[in-house]
Amino acid sequence: MKYISTRGDKSPKHFCDILLEGLAPDGGLYLPESYPQVNDETLSRWRVAYHNQGYAELAFEILSLYIDDIPAADLKALCAKTYTSEVFGTGEIVPLRHLENNLWLEALSNGPTLAFKDMAMQLLGNLFEYELGRRGEELNILGATSGDTGSAAEYAMRGKKGVRVFMTSPFGRMSPFQQAQMFSLMDDNIFNIAVDGVFDDCQDMVKAVSNDLDFKRQYRIGTVNSINWARLLAQVVYYFAGYFQATELNTQKVSFTVPSGNFGNVCAGHIARMMGLPVAKLVVATNENDVLDEFFTTGVYRVRTSADTQETSSPSMDISKASNFERFVFDLLGRDGARTKALFGDALQRDGRFDLSQHQAFNDARLRYGFESGKSTHADRLATIKDTFERHGMMIDTHTADGVKVALEHLQAGVPMIVLETALPIKFAQTIVEATGQEPDRPAKFIGIEALPKRVTRMAADVGAIKAFIVAHCQ
Repeated sequence: MKYISTRGDKSPKHFCDILLEGLAPDGGLYLPESYPQVNDETLSRWRVAYHNQGYAELAFEILSLYIDDIPAADLKALCAKTYTSEVFGTGEIVPLRHLENNLWLEALSNGPTLAFKDMAMQLLGNLFEYELGRRGEELNILGATSGDTGSAAEYAMRGKKGVRVFMTSPFGRMSPFQQAQMFSLMDDNIFNIAVDGVFDDCQDMVKAVSNDLDFKRQYRIGTVNSINWARLLAQVVYYFAGYFQATELNTQKVSFTVPSGNFGNVCAGHIARMMGLPVAKLVVATNENDVLDEFFTTGVYRVRTSADTQETSSPSMDISKASNFERFVFDLLGRDGARTKALFGDALQRDGRFDLSQHQAFNDARLRYGFESGKSTHADRLATIKDTFERHGMMIDTHTADGVKVALEHLQAGVPMIVLETALPIKFAQTIVEATGQEPDRPAKFIGIEALPKRVTRMAADVGAIKAFIVAHCQ
């Protein structure tokens, strides 16, 4: 299996090369040359493996299709080390919970930081340590987070040999719990940087550093954001796991609703569908920052400025420039790298938008690839959290509430709809109390976390400043 760039660079790369590299040299994102195809026989075999041997075995089966430069025995051991009941709190790893009728919730937030990002990040930490150890190298991870990616990355990488983490986040825009999770870590290899701006400013800094190829190579810069293919690949697994729990026969289809800002989580669903997973619909749920809903409704992809990015009660989706969207558009345009580069490398930089409303690709997004979308507001979140708690006795977080609200608008008779849970409610306690009048449960290990000492550096949204910070801490 070889990997190419969405912007046309077809120099084939192996998995372990792009694992450590992040963005392609031409500024594009990596994808496999083609998606492995899964037939009925393979689906049946995986179904049995998942139910009899567990999530780690399913992960090994799927990852093996994309990774041929790690010995099978080592890859199997890495999956077994990652997906354990000790790490994820349950042997099922991603259990389905029934809400009503054909509506299900896939629990993805049982990991160390109580967010779905742990599902991929725990594997990524083990992959990094394995490959760096094999090469005798070090890696400086530069990331951007709107809330959950940062803590998931830091908890996965803390204490790992050969790895430093430099994590940027928008100053004052995460929940108090999210800030405490990250900023209270005192490990020598973890560095938190609070940036004056919004998430997109942080993401732009990461991309700018990654596009400075000389600096990137000299200081061994890697990424853990979902621009890193390995993270996206790990997320593909739980789509198959959800499907095997919701169905008994491979002739059945399911739909997924995914709360999304950066398009990484739902892009993994697109990849699963391209492999042959029987998916009816992939429904994108946004908050007030509705750049993705606007595209799937109108065909216009229009990024927002920092000033136009709203601060909401589902802050991990306060994103107006969905970096993973480029992967989907690459497929949507028939894998035309030159056209993809013209849109993402040129039109967006020049105009802040592009328009596919008159292009067959816009119709294909819905008809061929099964994408639909919807939007949720603060009032919707409060109502959904309250209703879910009162009718089902289940507390859900604000982002998952966005998903449930939109999912209810896209139900199909006889087709299970699975909403991907994004985090546990405690991470957004203020809004949960506003909706229900009750404090959400807090795991014992996080009691009093907001009062712990914090270590964080505040910084302007300046590429030169972040480079200087990395250099100073790599001596």
